[in-house]
Amino acid sequence: MQETQENFIPVYLFLGFLEAGKTKFIQKMLEDEQFHFEQNILLLICEEGEEEYDSSQFPGNHIFIHVIEEKEELNEANLLFLADKYHAECIMIEYNGMWHLKDILSNKPDNWKIFQTVLVADASTFLQYHASFKNLVTDKLNLCELVVFNRFEHRVNPEELHKIVRAVNWRTLIYYEMDNGELSFDDIQDPLPFDLNADPIMIKDEYYALWYQDIMAEAKKYQDKTIVFRAIIDRNADFPPDVYIVGRNIMTCCVEDMAFSFFLAQYHKTFTVRQNHWAFVTAKIMVQHHAARNADIPILNILHISDCTPPETETALFT
Repeated sequence: MQETQENFIPVYLFLGFLEAGKTKFIQKMLEDEQFHFEQNILLLICEEGEEEYDSSQFPGNHIFIHVIEEKEELNEANLLFLADKYHAECIMIEYNGMWHLKDILSNKPDNWKIFQTVLVADASTFLQYHASFKNLVTDKLNLCELVVFNRFEHRVNPEELHKIVRAVNWRTLIYYEMDNGELSFDDIQDPLPFDLNADPIMIKDEYYALWYQDIMAEAKKYQDKTIVFRAIIDRNADFPPDVYIVGRNIMTCCVEDMAFSFFLAQYHKTFTVRQNHWAFVTAKIMVQHHAARNADIPILNILHISDCTPPETETALFT
């Protein structure tokens, strides 16, 4: 039977390193009666620091806390058991900063839907963490929709923090928390390095990763626009003969996180694909809504293909 929206359990995922202020941030949320509307909330704690939760400040008695001691406990069977045990209608996870996100994302039950992902970071130590654990920082930034830099109070140049975030995630919101608890929105402008009003829009090699991230986040603004870019074109034997795969490898931080980031494309002319086949592609963007993922997906309608040599740097990077 197909799942309906009513079967989903919303999940709030809180990321950050030890003593970054995650517990305090979550405590404030749970003290707000407007947040949960008498739902049974299961709070999974994957990392215990000096700060502890004060359950006496929670409204009602429907917030349940469970500590995850080991990463191996993040398996589907155990998570389903915990949700059933506490009759959870909402899940909040204070995640361990030293664990990769794949450990929870690949093991969570199918009906656990990530509703919001927040990275809470100590502004005074974030640059050090980034220098020492860049792959773990990148892992968290890549998914989060909101970054809150607490303990800010102008201890760090916001442009340094902003640059690190934007090098990984173009769309996440950034806030700075002052010592008095007030939040200041990061309004540093980041104009896209290509002209969305051009016809066609030319995507330079060095901007493929940024463009791919942008179109996947806001596909609708590219509807009916014509794009020119260089990429690898390939085939999949399971697809119809006029459907191609067009994309490039994108590396966010290190070789381990490199992934082939591609589009499905239609081309109604005969075209022979070779191994590692690079081409300049001119395509019109068509956007389709994917109901299961609740996302708008860009599809390429290829107008023209011309063979070319690979770019100087074959792996696309965020610049």
